[in-house]
Amino acid sequence: MENTSFVALSRLTTLRRQLAVVANNIANMNTTAFKGEKMMFTDFLVRSRGGEKTFGDKIAYVRDVATARDLTEGSFRTTGNPLDVAIHGDGYFVVQTANGERYTRNGRFQLDDTGQLVTQRGDAVLSEGGQPFFLAAGDTDIEIARDGTVSTRNGPLGRLRIVEFENPYELRQVAGGLYSATAQPRDVERRDVVQHMLESSNVEPIIEMAQMIDVHRTYKSVQTFMDREDERIKKMVRDMVGQA
Repeated sequence: MENTSFVALSRLTTLRRQLAVVANNIANMNTTAFKGEKMMFTDFLVRSRGGEKTFGDKIAYVRDVATARDLTEGSFRTTGNPLDVAIHGDGYFVVQTANGERYTRNGRFQLDDTGQLVTQRGDAVLSEGGQPFFLAAGDTDIEIARDGTVSTRNGPLGRLRIVEFENPYELRQVAGGLYSATAQPRDVERRDVVQHMLESSNVEPIIEMAQMIDVHRTYKSVQTFMDREDERIKKMVRDMVGQA
């Protein structure tokens, strides 16, 4: 494969990956506490014979390295549900799953049939002591203070465990809006929990749609270039065979 075709193919591959990332962002624009992702590229440059003239540096090859999660806090929306909570600032709720502890900013909690405080997936929400919350039939008037303390008319039940990580970008997203981590978390000292509210996705739909259109147009442009380059090579081969 000629260098021009190889470079164009690398660009197509990167654009296809970028399109998948943008599409996933758009699909989750209404997902509670979802964090959008962006592509990280590496451009390999070569120096043309023009040196520092107009045709100096030229992009020779493009490779997507990874995706970077946008940790910007989403806007808060009021729900009126006493079991809905949002974290203002850094931090993640800790939940117990079948695969161990996982972390989330989705504070849409509920009570299961046993009175246990769980996520929508049924995973237990953990307290600072690593224990789940259980509410009895008489535990009404649920209140969750700014420091995460869960109380009912019968008194406090414990405090929500909220943790942070030295490098939150190392968190790996798993199913159900949860994150797993290999690094050990540390408890957030100055926590700010807001009851009756949920954090919205930080995806900006208009920006993502504009980016999708731009990526699609660029993809079609590069694809057209490759088709023309393929036709050029075929013509060159036909001419060489005809001259033989």
